[in-house]
Amino acid sequence: MSATMTPTAASRDFALIWNSLPSPALSVARNGAIAAVNGAAESFLGASERQLLGQSLPALAGAASRVAALVEQVAKNHVSMAEYDVEFTWPDAPPRLVDLHAAPLGEEAEAVLLIFHPRAIAESMDRSLTHRDAARSVAGMAAMLAHEVKNPLAGISGAAQLLAMSLGAEERELTDLIREETERVGKLLERVEQFGAMGPGRHEPVNIHDVLDRACRAAKAGFAAHARFIEEYDPSLPPTMGDADQLMQVMQNLLKNAAEATPKVGGLITVRTSYRAGMKVRGPTGGYESLPLQVVIADNGAGVPEEIRRHIFEPFVTSKSTGSGLGLALVSKIVADHGGVISCESEPGWTRMRLRLPVATARDLEAHSNSEESAA
Repeated sequence: MSATMTPTAASRDFALIWNSLPSPALSVARNGAIAAVNGAAESFLGASERQLLGQSLPALAGAASRVAALVEQVAKNHVSMAEYDVEFTWPDAPPRLVDLHAAPLGEEAEAVLLIFHPRAIAESMDRSLTHRDAARSVAGMAAMLAHEVKNPLAGISGAAQLLAMSLGAEERELTDLIREETERVGKLLERVEQFGAMGPGRHEPVNIHDVLDRACRAAKAGFAAHARFIEEYDPSLPPTMGDADQLMQVMQNLLKNAAEATPKVGGLITVRTSYRAGMKVRGPTGGYESLPLQVVIADNGAGVPEEIRRHIFEPFVTSKSTGSGLGLALVSKIVADHGGVISCESEPGWTRMRLRLPVATARDLEAHSNSEESAA
């Protein structure tokens, strides 16, 4: 700390650093009471700092939990410790696999700093970057499919129609089947073509809350009328750069999936936004991109089946009997075109879609302002 830094400035700096940590962190008193919670921990534990302060960590995590035992050992022995592949339990949440790091705070270990490293989050982030390439591969494949498949498909349908004119009613059932199937494949190809036809779109400042507000109002009036909504927005969230209509398509798709998953009675959809300054991922050029804007859309449905959970954003992967498996792949492509990533966390009884986007920089805003002035 600088010699000229005041206690107030030091406190501000500490608060900024504490809440910028990308990993969930808690300060736990020797008696097990939670003394401090950072922003990442609020998201990880699904509760606010106000709700958590003073609560007993052993009581919440379970007296037999390795988390409580680790805190007790660190406080007793005044040494830093780590444990890996720990099954972490928490009220109203399924067990999660985490790595734990704990260190004593203060000369007498008056408290313990406990940092969680959720294994699922890191793995899902790696997969989301792989999904970028998968979605972009579909985009390149779309043009080829349109030329090589749609034209012959039209010929097959036309031939079946001509053949039907010379057949009896019984045989015409087969030609009708041919035409119906070619029409179905044609519609599927049209959806695939969206990948190739949809580019990055406009590049302008977008208030993500405006997009979410429009998407939620449309959902409540239509496909999600049966569900109860909880909306928790960070009002200080800065804009991102992109196309508001395309981001609207992303939010509507995620809300529609959530609505279809929730039960008709007791359905719950939660929409949250937050700012996570420490979140960075490796970009396609090899450098690291900061993605501090976070949108989470969660539901209390049955959850994504385990066998497809890791591949949910890949093209043609779906758990719906009538689905094409292109909706979430298109979402992944749009998000990637906006420089962001999307991941899915799911267990029986809940699913959480986590979207991360970059912030509009001062250079972005200045360039947009100059382009508007030039157009005027």
